[in-house]
Amino acid sequence: MKIAYDEAVDGMLKNEGGPFGAVIVKNDKVISKAHNCVLSTNDPTAHAEINAIREASEVLGTFELNECTLYTSCKPCPMCLGAIFWARIPIVYYGANEEDATYGGFDDKRFYEMIKGKNSDVKLIELDAKQNAKLFDMWLKKSDRKIY
Repeated sequence: MKIAYDEAVDGMLKNEGGPFGAVIVKNDKVISKAHNCVLSTNDPTAHAEINAIREASEVLGTFELNECTLYTSCKPCPMCLGAIFWARIPIVYYGANEEDATYGGFDDKRFYEMIKGKNSDVKLIELDAKQNAKLFDMWLKKSDRKIY
């Protein structure tokens, strides 16, 4: 957790992003460490957890990080939590929580509420569902598809 904290401080002091750091460990070995780089990259997805997952996947040569543990300085936002689910990371240790992030001026708590159907500014509108659903038929017919 100290490494995640130090990453958060490093990124924040460099003005690369907010006060967030993350570390991915496998078999007691640090595989990747990263901090938030939203400001330096102008990429709203460049959160510490996402950056650490990308680096760990590259280092390990796999998109499945199911034998890894993630340490993060703050409870993952819904986007990062989604990435953690997709990476199949089974254990996440976090420091601060969404209340702390709200205090710091971040929208984490609001986004968790939006997922529950409250205070959402986003309209989800289904369009061309039948045509796009056919993509899954195509996918299932692929003999070389790899499920993830």
